[in-house]
Order: sequence, then C-alpha cells, then structure tokens
Amino acid sequence: MVDQAWLIPVVPLVAFFVIAFFGKRFPGRGADVGIFATAISFLLSATVAWRVIQDGTFHHEASLTWFELSSFELELGMRIDGLAAMMFVVVTTVSLLVQIYSTSYMAHEPRYTWYFAALNLFTGSMLTLVIANNLLQLLVGWELVGICSYLLIGHFWEDKLNQDAAVKAFVTTKTGDVPFLFGIFALIAAAGTANIGGITEAVEQGELGTGILTVAAILLFGGAIGKSAQFPLHVWLPDAMAGPTPVSALIHAATMVVAGVYLVGRMFTVFVASDQALLVVSTIAGITMLIAALLAVVQDDIKRVLAYSTVSQLAYMVAGLSLGPAGFTPGLFHLFTHAFFKALLFLGAGAVIHAVHSNNMSSMGGLRRFMPTTFWTFLIGSAALSGIPPLAGFWSKDEIITTAFREEHFVLWGAAFLTAILTAFYMTRAVLLTFFGQYRGHGEPHEAPRAMTGPLVVLAGLSVVVGFLGAPPFGAVFADWVHIEGAHHQPFSYGFAAVSIVGALAGILVGYRLYARWKERDPVTRLGPVYALLDNKYFLDEAYLWGIVRPIQYPVARAVNWTNRYLLDGMVHLTAATMRLLGRGTAAVDTKVVDGAVNRVAIGAGFTGGLLRYVQSGNVQRYAVLLFAGVVILTVIFTRV
Repeated sequence: MVDQAWLIPVVPLVAFFVIAFFGKRFPGRGADVGIFATAISFLLSATVAWRVIQDGTFHHEASLTWFELSSFELELGMRIDGLAAMMFVVVTTVSLLVQIYSTSYMAHEPRYTWYFAALNLFTGSMLTLVIANNLLQLLVGWELVGICSYLLIGHFWEDKLNQDAAVKAFVTTKTGDVPFLFGIFALIAAAGTANIGGITEAVEQGELGTGILTVAAILLFGGAIGKSAQFPLHVWLPDAMAGPTPVSALIHAATMVVAGVYLVGRMFTVFVASDQALLVVSTIAGITMLIAALLAVVQDDIKRVLAYSTVSQLAYMVAGLSLGPAGFTPGLFHLFTHAFFKALLFLGAGAVIHAVHSNNMSSMGGLRRFMPTTFWTFLIGSAALSGIPPLAGFWSKDEIITTAFREEHFVLWGAAFLTAILTAFYMTRAVLLTFFGQYRGHGEPHEAPRAMTGPLVVLAGLSVVVGFLGAPPFGAVFADWVHIEGAHHQPFSYGFAAVSIVGALAGILVGYRLYARWKERDPVTRLGPVYALLDNKYFLDEAYLWGIVRPIQYPVARAVNWTNRYLLDGMVHLTAATMRLLGRGTAAVDTKVVDGAVNRVAIGAGFTGGLLRYVQSGNVQRYAVLLFAGVVILTVIFTRV
C-alpha cells in the first residue's frame, strides 16, 4: 500500500473539485463527500503508519520527472518515512473529526458547501506539503495552505473584521515566504538539485559550506516564522480566530501552523549543520513562547486564549528542534501530542460559543452543569496542555524542558519552565471563568449535539493515550518511528519530571486562588502598566501600523496613486484625446470632401438628367421648333464662314 501513498493527498483534492462543482446536488450538500474522502485518506495514512511501526527505519521514495532544464531535473514525487507518516495521521485524523463536527456547527451558516470544499482543498494541500520529496513541490503545498487559510478565515466575508483578519494573515505569512523562497533557491543553487534527499546527502558528505548552510537555514526559517506564527510575525494568528471555530481547530491549532515546524524537521540536516542557525532558531523560540503565554493571561475571548497558547506551544516545538539531535524527537513529539489536545480545546470552545453565542469568558460561567460532556473533555484538554501527568502534554513538554537543561541551554530552559507555569495558570483561569460559578450570560445554554460532542470525546481519549507513545518509562516507541542520525534516547529523569509537575501545580494553584470566585474586576487588571502593555499586545500592531503600513500607505501609496492617475492615466487620456481629434478630422474630410464630391456628381447628374427630360418630352411641336432653331443657327454660322 505504500506505493499508493500518493493517493493520500490526491483523494481530498479530487473531493474539492467534486464538492465545488456538484456538492449542492448531494444529500449532504458536499459534507458527505468531504468526510468520505478524508476517511479514505485516513485509512491510507494508517496503513503507512503501520508499515513504519513494523520497521522503524522505513524509508520509501518514488518520483517521476516533470521536466528537465539542462542538468537540473524537477521531480514530482513522494518521500515516505516516519516523519511523513506521523504528519499523515495528524492531518487526516483532525481533519476528519473537524468535518464531522462541522456538519452540526456550520449547519445553518451560509456557503455550507463551499466551506467543505475549502476544507478538503486545505487537507489535500497540507498532505501535498508533507509527502513532497523536493522543495519546489513542498512550496506548492506551502502556498496552497496559505490560500486556503485566507479563504477560510474570511469565510464570513460580510463582516469587515473577518476580511481584515484574512488579509492580515495572508500578508503576514507571505512576508515570511519571501526569505523562505530565497532559501529554497540558495539550496538548489548550492546542491544542484531540489530533491530533499539529494540536499541531505550533499550536506552529510560536506559538499556544502557552513556559510551557505547558515544563510539557507536562516532564510528557510523565515518561512517557518510566518507559517508557525513565531515572533515577530506571530500577530496574525490571534486575529485569525475571526474565522469559524472548526477552522481554528484544523488550520490554526493542529495542521497549517505546524507546517513551519515540519519544515525545520524535514530539513533538519541543514539546520543542525550550522550552530549559528540553531542559535537564531532557539532565540526566536524562547522569545515567542514567553511573550505569547503572557498575552494569553489577559485575554477575555476564549478563542484568543487558545490562539496565544498555540503560538506559545509552537515555540516549544521549535525550541526542541533548536537543541540539535537531542531535541529532534521531543520537538516533533510535542507537535504530535499538541495537535490532539489543542484541536480538542478549540472544538470545546466552539461548543461553548455555540451554546452561549459569545466568545467572552466574562459572559459565561457555570457551564459545567449545562454542558457536562464539553466540560469534562475541555478539562482533559486543559490538563494535557498544562502538563499534568499522565496526559499527553506532560510527556512531550517535559522532554523538551529536560533536554534544554541537559544540553546546558539554561536561558531556553528558564523560558520553557516559566512558560509551563504560565500555561497552567491561564488554562486554570479559562476553565474557572467558563465552567464554574454562576452563569453570567443570556439565554439558556445547552449541551452540543452528538455530531459535536463525538469528536470531543475521541480527541479527549487521544489526549490521554498518545503521550505514552513517547514516554521513556514505556519504551518511547515514537523515537523509533521519527528519528534522525545522531539522535539519542535520553533516560527519564524523575527529578526533572517532578520539577515540571511542581511548576504546573503552582500555576494551577495561583489560578485557582485568583479565579475560584467570579470578580467583576479581573485580577490581572491590577498589574497596572504591565497589564496595559499586555492588553495592547506590546503595541506591536501599532508599531507595524505606524512603522510599516502607514509609511507605505501614505507616501508610497500616494506616489503610486499620483503616478497612476497623472502619468499612466494621463498617457491613456492623451492617446484617447489624440484619437478623438484624428477622428474628428477624418470625419470632416469624409463629410466635406468625399461625401461632398459624391453629392456634387449626383447633383450634376440630376441637373443634366432634368435637361434631357425637358428635351425628350415627346412633344412633336417642340421637336419642330428645336429643329427650325437648329437650321437657323447652322445657316447663320455657315453664311458667315
């Protein structure tokens, strides 16, 4: 079945066209087609994963030549290994559950059929990115998921807020794509091939210098900064929560945003060959995880809490990879576990929003009595994210924190440990404000339909069990499936684990003390200037607006507008005026000269014809007079002669 792995991305892509053109004719208005296609991709992904489980060192590559240009050959192929198999399972599992969930959540929303078409286009695009065996094919999938993100964030385009969020996400991620593209070109030029395996082999054999590898790695990481919402391009992800909540669960929690992390993992040989590049990666990761966790602390919108949490956790994954071979498996393992419990949290938030018709936690409270299934599943997801054993998040986060300390990267370890405490705090705050106390909203909240609670239960179960796949006390089999040369197993440290648990419990305890009872004034507002700084998101949006957007919008945009209006449009208008003048001259010549000559010929012909009609009247007497007159004239002429 591995030879047919190319069907994994193809099936959802075919479903996109079927739904887009014929979806409204199906009983499920296209949702049934999308779910069926994704289920097929999931089953195919499971067979590939099973092959990897049977042989942890499994690697399969197949390709066909698309075209050749001199010595350069562009392929269309697939690269199947443990990393690809893991991503296949993550993408198809979350996509399948999100689409089932959406049949209820989006049932009465406009453009229902188009929504499922776009979801399948995204799924197929992400899988294309994952399966690619060369950088240019990966780039195609990379750009397609960006387009799908734009379409789905702006699904409710009638609201300008959604329009602005979609444009902001598209422009911000494209900013990161510029260096990413140059990084691809640099590697292709240096290695002479776009094939990932060929580039990896060239690096391992020392054919590429450290300088070019450093530059290429940093440029590639620019793309990861954009797609995976790392500082300073993290600002788009919280605003992207304007899109439908299932979209947030699929694209902005579990799949698209990890594309940058996947890129670093896939091109890890390039990154690990340069200490300078790894230093840049770890610095960005440390800054991002801490500032995003602090921003999550002050949010009232439940989806924004989860959005900033996602930014922070993505930085955890990047931090793990920045630690070199020792951090390769922990970083990717956190990608794997995070996908399930963060998708669970977003879908749980969607169920709450669906019930109370508000995103603000200050308008919620006491919902555990009305929504028990949502409450317990959300609580499991929150505990997993907070790093409470034996749930999934504990094993993956603890490995990253422990590895950072063992690799003597103490600054990164401090940032990761402090972030873990903040994570436990803001998730405790979110749970208490949403599910405890008295209900502060309007209307009558109710439990979500089974189509929504079913995926919550499945994801909650996965959040409990998947952590054991990478837990050192239980064999850490995940490390055997997703591995790289030079990586080595770290023995489990109960001491480090205890420190992580104490940190998480400290965050939970502080959160409980502050939010066990509802207060009209949020305790975090008492932080004074610090709260103002966090509430304004470090004024980064304002800095970008007045430092980049406005300078471009006013002098540059106005200059372009003046050039367009007075130069380009002026040339067009001058040409039009000249043509009009020439047209008038031509019309005058045609009217006065050509038509005049024709008209005068006609008048002369008419006059002579009139004379002839007068002469040839048929009157015999007139003919006799004319004859007599002619004889007289001729007689006079000849007599004189």
